[in-house]
Amino acid sequence: MAEAHQAVDFRPSLTSDGAEVELSAPVLQEIYLSGLRSWKRHLSRFWNDFLTGVFPASPLSWLFLFSAIQLAWFLQLDPSLGLMEKIKELLPDWGGQHHGLRGVLAAALFASCLWGALIFTLHVALRLLLSYHGWLLEPHGAMSSPTKTWLALVRIFSGRHPMLFSYQRSLPRQPVPSVHDTVRKYLESVRPVLSDEDFDWTAVLAQEFLRLQASLLQWHLRLKSWWASNYVSDWWEEFVYLRSRNPLMVNSNYYMMDFLYVTPTPLQAARAGNAIHALLLYRHRLNRQEIPPTLLMGMRPLCSAQYEKIFNTTRIPGVQKARATERDPDSKKRKGHYPSVAGLPAPMLLPTPPLDHIRHLHDSQHVAVFHQGRFFRVGTHSRNSLLSPRALEQQFQRILDDPSPACPHEEHLAALTAAPRDTWAQVRTSLKTQAAEALEVVEGAAFFVSLDAEPAGLTREDPAASLDAYAHALLAGRGHDRWFDKSFTLIVFSNGKLGLSVEHSWADCPISGHMWEFTLATECFQLGYSADGHCKGHPDPTLPQPQRLQWDLPDQQIHSSISVALRGAKILSENVDCHVFPFSLFGKSFIRRCHLSSDSFIQIALQLAHFRDPQCLALLRVAVDKHQALLKAAMSGQGVDRHLFALYIVSRFLHLQSPFLTQVHSEQWQLSTSQIPVQQMHLFDVHNYPDYVSSGGGFGPADEHGYGVSYIFMGDDMITFHISSKKSSTKTDSHRLGQHIEDALLDVASLFQAGQHFKRRFRSSREEASRRRCGFLSHQTGASKTSVTSPEL
Repeated sequence: MAEAHQAVDFRPSLTSDGAEVELSAPVLQEIYLSGLRSWKRHLSRFWNDFLTGVFPASPLSWLFLFSAIQLAWFLQLDPSLGLMEKIKELLPDWGGQHHGLRGVLAAALFASCLWGALIFTLHVALRLLLSYHGWLLEPHGAMSSPTKTWLALVRIFSGRHPMLFSYQRSLPRQPVPSVHDTVRKYLESVRPVLSDEDFDWTAVLAQEFLRLQASLLQWHLRLKSWWASNYVSDWWEEFVYLRSRNPLMVNSNYYMMDFLYVTPTPLQAARAGNAIHALLLYRHRLNRQEIPPTLLMGMRPLCSAQYEKIFNTTRIPGVQKARATERDPDSKKRKGHYPSVAGLPAPMLLPTPPLDHIRHLHDSQHVAVFHQGRFFRVGTHSRNSLLSPRALEQQFQRILDDPSPACPHEEHLAALTAAPRDTWAQVRTSLKTQAAEALEVVEGAAFFVSLDAEPAGLTREDPAASLDAYAHALLAGRGHDRWFDKSFTLIVFSNGKLGLSVEHSWADCPISGHMWEFTLATECFQLGYSADGHCKGHPDPTLPQPQRLQWDLPDQQIHSSISVALRGAKILSENVDCHVFPFSLFGKSFIRRCHLSSDSFIQIALQLAHFRDPQCLALLRVAVDKHQALLKAAMSGQGVDRHLFALYIVSRFLHLQSPFLTQVHSEQWQLSTSQIPVQQMHLFDVHNYPDYVSSGGGFGPADEHGYGVSYIFMGDDMITFHISSKKSSTKTDSHRLGQHIEDALLDVASLFQAGQHFKRRFRSSREEASRRRCGFLSHQTGASKTSVTSPEL
């Protein structure tokens, strides 16, 4: 009845935030200021798009060109070779008194055409230059004459002070690798993990594929590469992510951690205020394209397209639409042998349009907040600007102090976003008719905020278990306290610890990682906190209270769906085994002294930990060089995985049966790894403040019997690993793999004289820890008068 009471008591003097105002000049002024802000944003975007379109030129270059033409014309020189005279003839005749004006207009039109032609030439020249990949194949520290020449030309054509999207028009198309090279590299990669019999059979299938089907499929990929800038990215997003019907939680999200050893303030509301203000400052810079593009070697730009959907973005579930298809009579016999690409469960099904879709808004001036089973809307802007950190802290403290209970079924409502996508899509259709306003507030928010009631982070009492629990809370939470559809959820724990849960379909980890680095550095070093732990500044008592969202959920079907989704989310959450450990015996500086790639070093150690093959040690340098070669091939568009995936998708569109591609995509890779790069080291002072470095993040396992492993280099002398697996699997154990990774790192390091002492230090520290545990157990058993024998210890 609360909703009915509010409807009866409604007065038109309420703003969207619930503040009572008079319908007079202040309201008209607010409308005027709102429209003014909107037009400023539109003009700013138009100007930024214009600057991006003409880059590497600038508007001043047009003025310089126009002035030069006018000067030449004044000196009775015609740089247009008669074109300006023809343009003047085409202009209207306004009489003799406007003859000079026609000349100026003709010069301006000619200058604009010439300027546009020069910009197009610069774009083409820069695109050709950026297509050069020879620098990737050169040894580290060495640079050939062609590469030096290439760098000089790139500097000349790149212009100065590029904006975030300045290079987008000049980036070369994703090249389609040779299908023969791709098949050769694939066979080379699977040779160590297949028996002789299986490999021989795979090689026969590969030769049959090259002889019968490869040329036709490759032709279609080349056709798409000329029509689209990237022949695989849209299919990857559609078939791997948006067509997937699995729950997003664990399967399609990853997490980012806070500082490992420090928490700037223990006040939950203060940490939320500073972090959200920093995130919105990042969004402001993003809208103005003030974030510099990522450059390899300081010269080679990477694509910035994924930055567009960081904020104001939600993944909307779609309803599965059944389509009648003619089935292959032998399909049942082959069931289980076809690839598990989402949305293509059997080779006789025609591809259908994407089920989920990414909804992105141009702007949003509020965040959706979840606390103790309740949803709130918190505005992020005042009349003139972004709310201060202290004002945001005040709003979050009001939510924390609000004693009102959650409404029936509201507490577990978000568990629906952790349900299978078809289930959530059907319930969301009913939810849109019964609670459309509340749903729009959540899905239309800049991002989602979860104020958790429990603490998290590293503790002295049990550092290992506390880190594992911290990772699990970020990845899955309690299954009903994250809105997994949002592009990301900011999680603020009761002790002030932060974290991020990110939905994967809209962007890869380096994009959210870049935002997270800026957020941590800004909220800690630039915004800062007062001596009592609060945000700097003063509260604003005139701010309206945060708006409590009302969910009208009378439908019993929705109630049962929430209960089923909650049970499924809990089962999925409890099945995830997370393990995080910082490895501090050595880091990036030692690996560099060994003249090895740090990433390749870790990758070889991970393989060793997974397989424990001692013979790999003797071939370390060969393995590192091979990994570097494969990495550089992938960076230059000559990788294997995406090319084979795209060939498979084309074969499904053409209804071509390819046993080789079927086998390729039916393989389950049990070790999925990822490095989290630190991209903005200038934001952190690792020498004076070594603890103020992000500890990275992790993701769920890609296979039921596999591992998900991510790692981050924290400064020069520490590496933090994040490991996940399924508890239901009898083949995996995250803590066991973590121990194997530590052993493998020490084994690889001991191949070098400078690293042989690490193993001795590790053994002595392990023995000391064991003695401490034994002493603790002896003390406990003495107190309880229960004897514990040595074998049991």
